[in-house]
Amino acid sequence: MKFVTDVISVPGAAQAHGDDGAATAVIAPTGAPTDSMPPTTGEQPLAWAPIEPAPKKRRLGLWIGLGLGVLAIGAGAASMVLIAPGTTVAGIPVGWMTPGAAADAIDAHLAETEVTLTGDGEGTVLTGADLGASVDATALADKAFAAAPMWNLGAWMGEPVPAEITFDAEKATSALRAAVPTSFEDPIDAGVVFDAATAAYVSTPAEAGTGIDVSELNAAFVDAVAGGGKTLEFPGGPAEAPAAVSDDDAAAMAAKMNTLLTTIGFYVGGERTVPIDAATAATWLTVVDDGGQLRIDADAQAISATSDYLALVVDRAPVSATSIVDSGGNVLREEQAGVTGRAVGDTSDVAEQFAQQLAAGDGVFALSVTEVPFETVTLFRRIDVNLSTQQTTLYENGAVVQSWAISSGLDATPTPTGNFTVFAHTEIQDMIGEDYVTKDVQWNTWFARDIAFHGAYWHNNFGNQMSHGCVNMPVSVAKYVFDWAPVGLEVSVHH
Repeated sequence: MKFVTDVISVPGAAQAHGDDGAATAVIAPTGAPTDSMPPTTGEQPLAWAPIEPAPKKRRLGLWIGLGLGVLAIGAGAASMVLIAPGTTVAGIPVGWMTPGAAADAIDAHLAETEVTLTGDGEGTVLTGADLGASVDATALADKAFAAAPMWNLGAWMGEPVPAEITFDAEKATSALRAAVPTSFEDPIDAGVVFDAATAAYVSTPAEAGTGIDVSELNAAFVDAVAGGGKTLEFPGGPAEAPAAVSDDDAAAMAAKMNTLLTTIGFYVGGERTVPIDAATAATWLTVVDDGGQLRIDADAQAISATSDYLALVVDRAPVSATSIVDSGGNVLREEQAGVTGRAVGDTSDVAEQFAQQLAAGDGVFALSVTEVPFETVTLFRRIDVNLSTQQTTLYENGAVVQSWAISSGLDATPTPTGNFTVFAHTEIQDMIGEDYVTKDVQWNTWFARDIAFHGAYWHNNFGNQMSHGCVNMPVSVAKYVFDWAPVGLEVSVHH
C-alpha cells in the first residue's frame, strides 16, 4: 500500500525517497526547533498562513439609495394624508396634521382659550369649554385637507379656512351669571293677553334688564382665536339686556290673534256655520312666551265643550224648493229656495285637530258633512171671483186655500168678467174717479184695467156690491192676496 504525505519543501531539498516508495524522513522547516537541534538563525522561518477570503463587492451606495427611497416613499405617503403647512382653520394652525388630528386640535384650542373678565368681573377666568364654544371641527378639518393637502405644494401657506365659532348661549349665560351675579337682572318680555272689556287681545310692554352680552363676547372670542391668540379680556360689568320679546313682537302677535278672532269657527263649505265669539275663543287660546318666542297654545279640552255638540247646530233636514206656476207650468215666482239637508260626521277628534290648527294660527275648521238633496215642488195657484155669491176663493194645486166675502162693483160700475192675470202691485195709493177720491188705499193687486183687489177701510159691508168696479176686501185679506198672488197669476171673474 502506498501512502502519500504532504510535506513542506524548501528550495534545493533533495528527494528523500526512491521509487520503491520507502518512507522518507520528514525534513523539518529551517529554523524549526527539534529535540536535538536548536533553531537555525539567519534563515526565513516558515509559518502557516490563513487562507484569504475572496474580496467582497462594495454595496454602500445601494444601501444609501434604498434608505433614501424608503424615506421618499414614506414622505410621499405622508403627503397624501396630511394637511399642507401653513394652513389655519379659524386662526388655528393645522398644518402637518391629519384631518382627525386637526379636528382634535381645533376642539382643544377652543376649549382651552381663556377669557379674563375685567371690571366687575374681578379677573375671573372662563374657558371656551365653560362658555360652550363649539364649531364643526371634523367638517372644517376635512375641508382644510380637501383645499390644502400636503402633496399640493401650491396650497402650502394658503388661504385660511374660515369658521363660525358659536357659544351655547344658555351655558355661557349660566357661567357668566355664576361668575358675576351682580351684573345680571332679568329683563321682562313683552306679552299678549285678552282684554274682556274690549273683547280683543292687547300687548303688555317689555322691560329691559342687565347682563353681560354673550353675543359680543362670542365675537371677541372669535377675533382672538382668528388672531392666533388663546387669551382675551372682556368687561364683566352690567350692560343693558333687552327683553327677548320686544314691544313690536307682542304687537304683531296681538294683531294676529285679533285677526284670528274674526275668522274662528266651524265651517261647512264657505259658510261659518258655527262662529265662535271672542270671549269663548279666549278660553281656548293663550299666547305663551316660549324661550323668547311668542306662540299660540290651544286647549283641546276647552274646545270639546263646543265640538261635542256640533250635530245639534249643524245637522238639518232638507227644505224643498217651491215655485208658483201658471196653468202652463211657467214659473211665476220662486216661493221657497231649496235647502240641502246635512249631517255632520264623526266629531270625536275635532277638538284635538282644531287645537293643532289654532296653534298654527288657522281659525277656519272645515267640518265633514253628509249632504241630503232637496226636492222641488211646483204650486199652481189661481183666484176665482164669483160675482153672484160675492165670494173670492184662492186655489193651490186644485185645493181651496182661503175664501172670503168681498164687495164687487155696483150695477152702474160693474166689475168686468173674464179671465185675467195679475200685472202689478202697489202697496198704497189714492183711488180717484169722476166723482170720488179715496185716500191711502192699501194692498192693491191689479188684474184688469183700473181694477184691483184692495183693502176697504171705509166700510164693512162685505158680501154686497159696494165698489166702483174693484174687488173690495178687508184690509188684512187684501194684504194676504197681495203677498200670495205674483205677477202672472190667473184670475177668473164670473157670475
